[in-house]
Amino acid sequence: MSEPIRVADFVSEAVAAHRPVVALESTIFTHGLTRPRNIDVALDVEQRLRDSGVVPATIGVIDGVPTVGLSEQQIRMLGAEDFPVVKLGIRDLPVAAAKGVHGGTTVSATALLAYRAGISVFATGGLGGVHRGATSTFDESADLVALASLPIVVVSGGVKSILDVPATLERLETLGVIVVGYRTTRFPGFYVRDSGCVVDDVDSAGQAAAVARARDGLGLRSAVLVANPVAAEDQIDPELHDRVLAEAEDAAAGAGMRGKALTPFLLEHMHRATEGRTLDTNVAVYRGNVTVAAEIAHALVVRQR
Repeated sequence: MSEPIRVADFVSEAVAAHRPVVALESTIFTHGLTRPRNIDVALDVEQRLRDSGVVPATIGVIDGVPTVGLSEQQIRMLGAEDFPVVKLGIRDLPVAAAKGVHGGTTVSATALLAYRAGISVFATGGLGGVHRGATSTFDESADLVALASLPIVVVSGGVKSILDVPATLERLETLGVIVVGYRTTRFPGFYVRDSGCVVDDVDSAGQAAAVARARDGLGLRSAVLVANPVAAEDQIDPELHDRVLAEAEDAAAGAGMRGKALTPFLLEHMHRATEGRTLDTNVAVYRGNVTVAAEIAHALVVRQR
């Protein structure tokens, strides 16, 4: 059998030398962004990390092998048009290994593989959460459960507003996941800066790193979720957002959409109704989170040297 996890030499060497490393997921360019912009964004955020003195570790699955630290060639391959790539959550990894498939890793799978490789910080776009109507469907993302047992720092733009944000925060509290807003007490709703929910805040990357160190000192095993709102100029106008989301939900109900088909339907409807503005916001959210994650990674390694 092949190795269970392949860690690129440049990643393992950086971790061993206590240099700052930030993990990046692959589903954002395998399934989340349109082509060819997906590859441009994936390579751009890696370069932004290098320019800030941080080692980027994009994570995906190649021929069934979870790989931490994809090469540029591998990123281009996974993000290519019509290339057979499946979306892999944490429970899908063993099946993918047995079948030898190529895959883009979600938040849950990326967080696990980052932790196994010794990486402390992970930047993503938005976190999965509790879906609306989950009281009857029990539909919630595996991201939440994964973060309850993986002691890393995850920087995200909150959760997409198509989800049940208050229920998601309640679930995170139940699971013991530490949630803080980055320089805000308002939990972001991905496309908008304010979801209407209140959280504790940290005022700097250093303070976020201090939260992670305090967690480790207490022996806690959950993630620290740093919710970073998109820049004001990049958010969807809140009134437009609320109107378009309501229209999307009505259209989904009329079409009988439910289960796995619901989220892509809602996102596609919002993309069309905003004339692509949601995609621009998606990219802005991701880039902003990568910047904050880089600062936290630097702050975390200061004490290790």
